[in-house]
Amino acid sequence: MGSKVADLLYWKDTRTSGVVFTGLMVSLLSLLRFSIVSVAAHVALLLLCGTISLRVYRKVLQAVHRGDGANPFQAYLDVDLTLTREQTERMSQQIASCVVSAAMQLRHFFLVEDFVDSLKLALLFYILTFVGAVFNGLTLLILGVIGLFTVPLLYRQHQAQIDQYVGLVTNQLSHIKAKIRAKFPGTGALASAAAAVSGSKAKAE
Repeated sequence: MGSKVADLLYWKDTRTSGVVFTGLMVSLLSLLRFSIVSVAAHVALLLLCGTISLRVYRKVLQAVHRGDGANPFQAYLDVDLTLTREQTERMSQQIASCVVSAAMQLRHFFLVEDFVDSLKLALLFYILTFVGAVFNGLTLLILGVIGLFTVPLLYRQHQAQIDQYVGLVTNQLSHIKAKIRAKFPGTGALASAAAAVSGSKAKAE
C-alpha cells in the first residue's frame, strides 16, 4: 500500500497520477463554490452513470451476438472483502496503538513534560492563528494536495541541494534549542527524573 502511494506521488505512472490529481483538484475546487452534499451527489451520480452505461453497453453487445454480456466489473465483485479474526484483531491493535500514542503525545505537549517542546507547539499554534486569518481549511487542503503531488518529485530531482539547506536549518534550530535548554536547566531531565521516582516506588512496593 505504501509503495503504491509513493509511486502515485512520484508520478511513476503519469497517467494514473494525473487522473488522481485532476480528480482531487476538481472535487476540492468544486467545494469552493458548492456544498459538500451537492458535490458528493454529483460525483456519485456521474460514477453511477458511467458504470450503468458500461453495463448496458455490454448487454447491447450480447443482444447483437457480439459479446457474452458478462458484468465488466465481475472481477471486482469477486474480490473477498471479509476480514479474518486475526486480521480484525491486528487492525484493532494497530488502531489502539495509534490512539494511545496520540494520547501520550498530547499529554507530553500540553502537560509540559518538556518545556522546549511545549514552547515549539505554542509557537506553531500562534503561527496558525495568522494562517487561519488568511486561508480557510479548504484552501489549505487544496494547497496540501498540490504540495503532495509536487514536493516529492521536486525533492527527488534536487535532493542534494535541498538536503544541504535542510541540514543548515536543522543545525541552526538545534543551536537555538540548546540555548533555550541552557536557560531552563533541568527541563529535559524532568521526565527521566519522574520515571526514576516512579520506578523506585514500584520496587519498594
